[in-house]
Amino acid sequence: MRIKDIPKPERPREKLLKYGADKLSDSELLAILLRTGTKGKSAIEIADEIINNVGGSFKGLAGKEIEEIMKIPGIKKDKITTVAAALEISRRISKQILKEKGII
Repeated sequence: MRIKDIPKPERPREKLLKYGADKLSDSELLAILLRTGTKGKSAIEIADEIINNVGGSFKGLAGKEIEEIMKIPGIKKDKITTVAAALEISRRISKQILKEKGII
């Protein structure tokens, strides 16, 4: 199903703006980063496939090599670099928080 076929209030970007990022599923958040799908697969479907392929979590995604994720149909350099950048931002935020709390 194409995202355009989903009622507007239920689309990931619109849900994020209305309810907040914490209300979206992992696949919906990832779909926003992916931005577009491919012929025959929506960004949400590709995101579902990625999440399932890495063990069902962002932690699993963070532990995978870029080349491994690029084996998933529909994932090319543009999409994986966006995801990799978001994961690195998350790592740096976590590290800064831990450092500020004196845990590191």
